Amino acid sequence: MDIVLTLVVNPGLEDALENATAAAIATLENASAEIEVLHTGRAIDIKSTADSIEAKRKSVSEVLRPYTQVDWCLQQNTEDRKKSMLIADMDSTMITVECIDELADFVGKKEAVSEITEAAMRGELDFEGALKERVALLKGLPVVALETCYAERIELMPGAKPLVRTMTTNGAFAALVSGGFTFFTDRVADTIGFHTNRANILGIENGALTGMVVEPICGAQSKLEALGEYCAERGIEPAQVLAVGDGANDIPMLQAAGLGVAYHAKPKTAAATHAAVRNGDLSTLLYFQGYCREEFAQ
Repeated sequence: MDIVLTLVVNPGLEDALENATAAAIATLENASAEIEVLHTGRAIDIKSTADSIEAKRKSVSEVLRPYTQVDWCLQQNTEDRKKSMLIADMDSTMITVECIDELADFVGKKEAVSEITEAAMRGELDFEGALKERVALLKGLPVVALETCYAERIELMPGAKPLVRTMTTNGAFAALVSGGFTFFTDRVADTIGFHTNRANILGIENGALTGMVVEPICGAQSKLEALGEYCAERGIEPAQVLAVGDGANDIPMLQAAGLGVAYHAKPKTAAATHAAVRNGDLSTLLYFQGYCREEFAQ
């Protein structure tokens, strides 16, 4: 089968890319391996062949282990490498913070809520139960605080706009599916350029949060179901989907997608996927699909 190994580094790490490339080519054991430069000094494709991609993935993982500054992805080099759909998590993936932690700061409970969030994202707590527990601590928070939180604390993750806009410019459908809240996903999706979004709805009465979440809760199963629904609506297969997320509640969605990428993720999430970004920004996912830097939209 035809395979492609993509190597990506941050600016200024040309030597690390060169050394990792030499090591990778040696372990691929193919003298005719073809190198394509996606971004000079930053990203390359190494195209080769293999009888078993899983065996090659193991050997590549071992040989690249010392090159901690290099993000890499090994996959079959198929016609649908450039994906027809992007489904993405929001908190700590498309934006730099966890919205619920920031909201908790407005009621003086950020430390307590952040600890629960971290444990839930590591997969140590039931997501739905942890969400209800955290939202309960926000009871009475004025809705105007959500506006303040969005305006003052929400920052887009570097590379978010190029990722979404490059893919949509090339015909892909983009969905933001979050265990967070629609108040934020509506705004983030519109700012970045997603076609649709799905998240949890906060209970509100008399201009303040009730401390409840409207059922059903958007968790791991909901994210997986969303991927299936969007595929069915567009007549595409999961193999044509790129999924990205950082928490344990993203794992089913990431594993169902043709290319599931753990982005600066918790250990359990990174271990559950074949591709991970530990160093770069979200534009790394474009290189993983074979886009050249000149093709990026802004």
